[in-house]
Amino acid sequence: MFKLAHFSDPHIGPLPRARAKELAGKRVLGWINWNRGRRDTHRMDVLAQLLDDLRAQSPDHIALTGDVVNLSLPGEYPAARAFLETVGAPDYVSLVPGNHDAYTKGGALHLLSAFDPWMRGDNAGAHPLNEDERFPYVRIRGKVALIGLSSAIPTAPFMATGKLGPRQIARLGPILEHLGHEGYCRVVMLHHPVRRQDAGPTAMLIDSDRFRAVLRQTGAELVLHGHIHTGLVHRIKGPKGTIPVVCTPSASAAPERARWPASYNLFSISGKPKAWQIGLTVRGFVSAGYPPEELRSQELC
Repeated sequence: MFKLAHFSDPHIGPLPRARAKELAGKRVLGWINWNRGRRDTHRMDVLAQLLDDLRAQSPDHIALTGDVVNLSLPGEYPAARAFLETVGAPDYVSLVPGNHDAYTKGGALHLLSAFDPWMRGDNAGAHPLNEDERFPYVRIRGKVALIGLSSAIPTAPFMATGKLGPRQIARLGPILEHLGHEGYCRVVMLHHPVRRQDAGPTAMLIDSDRFRAVLRQTGAELVLHGHIHTGLVHRIKGPKGTIPVVCTPSASAAPERARWPASYNLFSISGKPKAWQIGLTVRGFVSAGYPPEELRSQELC
């Protein structure tokens, strides 16, 4: 049995000092929102407790679906990289970026540089600092194939939409076809939700229809995402049945402030091609002052 842990949206704080010119444009709104309440919602002590519980479950691999930083300030990335190093070595942790990791065009370049080792496919050579050439990436762990996508794009103020783009989507289909033919359990990772209605017009995946069309044709065994800070399980159409899609709340969401307190997903994967068995256990906080515990479990397939 393969154990895969999934957490998302840690939003590492506190924010570093920023120069006035670094807060121009969209960042100033994020700075205001952080200081008005987000810094009290995203607590590092909560995140630390959650990750201690995650490590105690001894997963074989960890998937992190984005939003490691907050405003893409240059000063955020050293702390974010140090955080990733505490989570696990690059071959043990697979990361895809979120919209906050690419809050600005400059931030997009910073994330590709700072997070590089955690976003490389197996046997990947030196990558250019170009998102179009990096994603999708593929990592094989036993009979599990992790396929990492980037939906992270810089957006205008008050917008948090994501986009995969035609190049990623065009590459994804053949990759999933090949991995399915080779008998791998295919786990697709991205930041934004698969369904438009789960995020609304200001935060949805713009090309979700094209993404779902690829999955409907090629199939996958599991899709993981974050972004909406909600615990969610639903299914989308595949070529021979449905594909489970699972979201997890922010891993740093304080129980006394967040509607969905911090939690993570633990998947047990066993079986064989065309007969995979995937179980889901959700672990996290029920209320402030208590350690994480098992919240629920279910069989996905």
